[in-house]
Amino acid sequence: MALGWKLVIDSTNASALADFWAAALEYEVEDPGALIEHLLAAGRIGEEAITEHDGRKTFRGYAGIRHPEDPFDETSGVGRGRRMLFQDVPEGKSGKNRLHVDIHSEPGGLDALVARLEGLGATPVREVDQGPAGHWWIMRDPEGNEFCAA
Repeated sequence: MALGWKLVIDSTNASALADFWAAALEYEVEDPGALIEHLLAAGRIGEEAITEHDGRKTFRGYAGIRHPEDPFDETSGVGRGRRMLFQDVPEGKSGKNRLHVDIHSEPGGLDALVARLEGLGATPVREVDQGPAGHWWIMRDPEGNEFCAA
């Protein structure tokens, strides 16, 4: 049986980075509001564990995104399919990513994809030309994490 997984990305502002990646991938930001209300009412967490982002409650230092067509738990808002979780860590990025995301454009749509990603806050680093095999862009998200647009 295949195992479930999620990609966890360290960040300095989990909610803002989740917003960027949700827009970049056309995913949905998970809404843990119902779970937070349940945990608060049961006394399992205190107000210090939560914050507000874009008018809704979220866990302080954590934010998830999920593919809009994948199943999710309606109680927690957590996706059960293609998912990314962003978690705040005290240290900043210190080197090259050993793992990165590739975003694929529609055929002939690379320039439009790169422009859209730039509009969301990404920075193009350099274009990689593979001759007849095509080309792609190495880019950075708003926190400096490398990814490729192809």
